[in-house]
Amino acid sequence: MAKAVVLGGCGAVGTVASKTLAAQELFSQVVLADQNKERAEQLIREWGTSKVRFVQTDALDPASIKAAIQGADVVINCVGPFYKSVKTILAAVMEAGVNYVDVCDDVDVTLEILEWDQKARDAGICACIGMGSSPGATNLLAKYAADALLDEVHAIDIFHAHGGEPFEGPGVIGHRFHCMSIDIPMFLDGELKYVKYFEEDGIALRQTFDFPVLGKDILLYPYPHPEQVTLPRYIKTRQVTNKGTVLPPEYYDLTRDMCRLGLSGRDPLEVAGQSIVPYDFALAYIIREREKILAKTGFGSQRGCCTVAVKGAKDGADCEYRFHMASGSQALGEGTGIPAAVGAMLMVQSRITKKGVLPPEGCINPQDFLDLITPVMKLDEKKKDQNSFSGVIVQHVDASGNVTTLDI
Repeated sequence: MAKAVVLGGCGAVGTVASKTLAAQELFSQVVLADQNKERAEQLIREWGTSKVRFVQTDALDPASIKAAIQGADVVINCVGPFYKSVKTILAAVMEAGVNYVDVCDDVDVTLEILEWDQKARDAGICACIGMGSSPGATNLLAKYAADALLDEVHAIDIFHAHGGEPFEGPGVIGHRFHCMSIDIPMFLDGELKYVKYFEEDGIALRQTFDFPVLGKDILLYPYPHPEQVTLPRYIKTRQVTNKGTVLPPEYYDLTRDMCRLGLSGRDPLEVAGQSIVPYDFALAYIIREREKILAKTGFGSQRGCCTVAVKGAKDGADCEYRFHMASGSQALGEGTGIPAAVGAMLMVQSRITKKGVLPPEGCINPQDFLDLITPVMKLDEKKKDQNSFSGVIVQHVDASGNVTTLDI
């Protein structure tokens, strides 16, 4: 049996990944590598398993990382924001020669670490990056449609929305500021182009979408996720886009407006004789106001949905496949942490054999992923009701717009 180390194992995503791995017979030991000892001890008590232990780790200190991952068969990195942490962590893991999975969703640093492909090969490891929900499951569902369902692919559009998680830390909100501030890649008309979130080209890409579980006409915004730059490398297509939001809309609007007003800046301001960093103020204010917004809107339990819509042709006729990864009771942590755990399981099972730094579609057989995530998430036991559903809804849309729900 194998040993897994989860960096950031006490966070929203890392907790789910760790708990999922601990439930698998494949693993004899799961290490929560985190700074939060109190939270780790609480989790270990709750889970009631002797196979989980804690190692206090500073994810920005290479020596601390190497000490934590010693003897590991696979490392899962759940430490965000990734634009800040992933290069330090991946470099340390490569030096240690350990296979690696992360849930990096920052496209700018994704492009940088993809350039480390030869370094990972030289180290004899596979670094599967972006193995969460989006990116991650989205990449593999698009690849599945391209390989198994369509003769040609015209467009891949990814839509996501979630909200109501038990808590959100500053790293999550900082990531949203980052996504709104950088140039956003979109693969349009067969070319990689960049748009700006607050400018005309980015505003033009906003659209509404109808999600199972979540509701209709949900306004979505351009997101700088890695799918737009990695999927065209493995699937011949004219378009890859990514758009999303966080619910309730009032909460997302607050985050967006504070970023638009420049409160995500890190240069200190003198206010009444005190030095205040706008970024620090914004994070604290948003975290405080979130609870008020959730209560005022009566949002209820956490829920989310991520949809991959793949348009193309089969036997000469245009059609579309839509994969809705939906849950009426789970959201960010489960949707991201479980695919990451499945990626680690596939590595331990030697079903990922390629070496290098690779996105999921570059190193994982989509059918292997689907075969494994079904029992891990117990999808066959979920009630297929769109108000409480947890699982994947697959729809086929024919050239006339007729929608049929499939059992795949």
